[in-house]
Amino acid sequence: MYIKKTTPTLNCGLDLVGEVLYGKWKIRILWFIHIGNLRPSELQRKIPDVTRRVLNVQLKELEDHELITKKIFPVLPPKVEYSLTEFGETLIPLIQFIGLWGDEHEERLRRVILQHNAGASITEN
Repeated sequence: MYIKKTTPTLNCGLDLVGEVLYGKWKIRILWFIHIGNLRPSELQRKIPDVTRRVLNVQLKELEDHELITKKIFPVLPPKVEYSLTEFGETLIPLIQFIGLWGDEHEERLRRVILQHNAGASITEN
């Protein structure tokens, strides 16, 4: 498992939130668990770009930060399900609001992201 080499800066609420939610897929993972996709295979189908390794790492980090819990069922083959903790549920209104903001500004965000990516690929060549 990856262990950070530097101590995180935790001077304010934004530092704390960033430390807990930093990761490309964490917000989407929390949202999909919230709407009922509880198994790793279901999450991977919902987020096809995530590798199984990265998914597992981010699930473990969310579990370590007490946002989700993992339940292992004693069956063969093993069955694992994740659920939001009460603490994790408190993030759902914020995630929903961020998603609505993204929907309201979809055209502008898409344009600036594509412009940035096009500019970045030109400077790399």
